[in-house]
Amino acid sequence: MDQYCILGRIGEGAHGIVFKAKHVEPRVGWHCLLSVLQTGEIVALKKVALRRLEDGIPNQALREIKALQEMEDNQYVVQLKAVFPHGAGFVLAFEFMLSDLAEVVRHAQRPLAQAQVKSYLQMLLKGVAFCHANNIVHRDLKPANLLISASGQLKIADFGLARVFSPDGSRLYTHQVATRAVGCIMGELLNGSPLFPGENDIEQLCCVLRILGTPSPQVWPELAELPDYNKISFKEQAPVPLEEVLPDASPQALDLLGQFLLYPPHRRIAASKALLHQYFFTAPLPAHPSELPIPQRPGGPAPKAHPGPPHVHDFHVDQPLEESLLNPELIWPFIPEG
Repeated sequence: MDQYCILGRIGEGAHGIVFKAKHVEPRVGWHCLLSVLQTGEIVALKKVALRRLEDGIPNQALREIKALQEMEDNQYVVQLKAVFPHGAGFVLAFEFMLSDLAEVVRHAQRPLAQAQVKSYLQMLLKGVAFCHANNIVHRDLKPANLLISASGQLKIADFGLARVFSPDGSRLYTHQVATRAVGCIMGELLNGSPLFPGENDIEQLCCVLRILGTPSPQVWPELAELPDYNKISFKEQAPVPLEEVLPDASPQALDLLGQFLLYPPHRRIAASKALLHQYFFTAPLPAHPSELPIPQRPGGPAPKAHPGPPHVHDFHVDQPLEESLLNPELIWPFIPEG
């Protein structure tokens, strides 16, 4: 750890503490398993301790390293900068991100604007589409695992439950994994709070059934093939129209959300196809990341917001150029008079 200057503590994950640190000139003889770091770079260090040496490296840590190494650099996936041994364990160095989407939603003074929701969802879908194109399934998507940079950029993080999947469906996976799918995150952004706020497995199922209705073999033919099918039964419930659940959402938003929140997995819209949905091409258009809420870690100082007028989503060819940009004052000095 001599090659880092610890600047503070970010939080604690499943396998150790996460620190904010600055990379300094490495000492002679320092051994690193993987590194693309530059001197002076700010990073997030995840220290993974081995409880017993004979147990080896935890599977979740290995999966995270493997998943991130399998993929090329992408602006919507957090970058693994370095991996190196430390004591009876090792350290993962990630690019530093200021906050996460859960903090943004939690500290929003009012529900996010439509343009902001579209922007966050669009970045999420681009990240998911990239992962799926590289045969990686994340399996733990939730707002807390969607990190936000100081410039508003969203990136998918925490690949500890990720798996390489086979496109032909030949590989089997455990069903003991819970994750909020993209549709649930979209609903949370639109609603300002989770659509299915269950505290345990049974309560979670009840929340889902209350809105989406009780599934049947007619709606979901593969239902009876699920491992725990028939271990518990629920009363029959009809689905609630999404316009009643989210009365302020636009018809386009409800249409896309409805294509996400389907019981049969093969009928759900793919991330790459969802990016082409009319929802993203109707006013208001997705906000630029610089127009999104400035996030901050709990207890940290609030960054100063960039000055500028609210985003204008309607553009006209006869409108002067300086009135079409985010902040006209930035270009006025460069516009010739007359």
